[in-house]
Amino acid sequence: QVQLVESGGGLVQPGGSLRLSCAASGASGYIFSINTMRWYRQAPGKERELVAGPIAGSTYYTESVKGRFTISRDNAKNTVYLQMNSLKVEDTAVYYCYALVVSRDEMMIKWGQGTQVTVSP
Repeated sequence: QVQLVESGGGLVQPGGSLRLSCAASGASGYIFSINTMRWYRQAPGKERELVAGPIAGSTYYTESVKGRFTISRDNAKNTVYLQMNSLKVEDTAVYYCYALVVSRDEMMIKWGQGTQVTVSP
């Protein structure tokens, strides 16, 4: 069993910055690997959207965050980060970590619990 634990959300003023973290952890002795880690978000009344993450050999960013957000990953720690700069009110959402987990011959989709990001003056 693998869980994704997110942190780093909070309240920030427009123009501010936040750094989100998501760490994948499994039970003791549980062998697994993480194929892909991405960030999604869901604003009130909106559908969940992909914010950033690797697709094929490239890193995808949704158009509205290009130049402001940066995704990175520490493979040794099974952790993905999202550095968010120049935050806007429209960035307010619950941010979810996503991972494709491989164990034995099975691939599983895992979601974090979500971390709230609120951008407000």
